[in-house]
Amino acid sequence: MNIGKTLTLTFVSLVVGVLIVGGCAYSGYKNVIGLDEAVKSQWAQVDNQLQRRFELVPNLVATVKGFAAHEQEVFESIANARAAYAGAQSTGQKAEAAGMFESALSRLLVIQERYPELRSNESFLKLQDSLEGTENRLAVARMDYNEAVRAINARIRAVPGKWYASWAGVEQAEYFEAPQQAREVPKVDFGG
Repeated sequence: MNIGKTLTLTFVSLVVGVLIVGGCAYSGYKNVIGLDEAVKSQWAQVDNQLQRRFELVPNLVATVKGFAAHEQEVFESIANARAAYAGAQSTGQKAEAAGMFESALSRLLVIQERYPELRSNESFLKLQDSLEGTENRLAVARMDYNEAVRAINARIRAVPGKWYASWAGVEQAEYFEAPQQAREVPKVDFGG
């Protein structure tokens, strides 16, 4: 009777141990999957705002062209950046294309300084306000995306998260980094 009780207790302990380990493994696996989905969801928000920006800019370009038709280089760089974004496959390629677009867009907005009549055009001002709102939403979406990337990368860089990521086929995510042009100090000329 004593041996039977010991075997039963050992068996129950073993089953409980397996259930605990299995539960922890399942929970960790599920956590990594959830973090991966959060990264994808946040990237979709960034992508959504980038797309909104790409849709607004042609209207802005059309308005500016009416005042500054000879600024062809700026218009071409915007078109090239849009094409690069449309053809981008990875997050990194999309971020690079978005950086090209930001650079071209900033040159477009500088044009308004040379054309005072453009600054008083109601369509241009409305488009510029819409673009500014989109840029603000894009900044928030990028911040949220990078936070989701930080969370998953921190989780899967250490054991046991590394194991769970391997089982789930999840890899480290890429941060959305500012383009090189944004890191350069702008040159200010006060006409002196």
